Amino acid sequence: MLDTTISIAYLNQLNSGNYTANLGIEFTEMTDSTLTARMPVDQRTIQPFGIVHGGANAGLGESVGSVAAYLSVDREQYYTVGQEIKCNHLKPASSGYVYGTASALRLGRQTHLWQIAIRDAEASLTAFCTLTMMVLPLTEEMRQIQQQYFF
Repeated sequence: MLDTTISIAYLNQLNSGNYTANLGIEFTEMTDSTLTARMPVDQRTIQPFGIVHGGANAGLGESVGSVAAYLSVDREQYYTVGQEIKCNHLKPASSGYVYGTASALRLGRQTHLWQIAIRDAEASLTAFCTLTMMVLPLTEEMRQIQQQYFF
């Protein structure tokens, strides 16, 4: 279950000035089991043929899946880091936005497995990612970083 006490506005505020912001990714919706973000199909995210770059799909998948994983652990004791991402690019998107929705396949004590479905504005599946996240004990160093930048 995701910590839905954290607002979408706050998640977007955390993205200011980082990789996610550079791709134009914005969080749009959260339920107790899913997190959705959108990414523009524009000069930041397309490849020379005018369609979404595979790396941009992976960036969207990793961004939304990583935040979802972090919101699903006890942040007083743990933090999460990405271990592996795999993306299948299924259909080109050439305009508007693509939307990535992360949902957990397995929430283990040390490893999470997330699926991220990326869809266009017509809800057609354009890419599908699986993301493995490690759950690590919160060290004092990470606690200080968390207190400075996060929740």
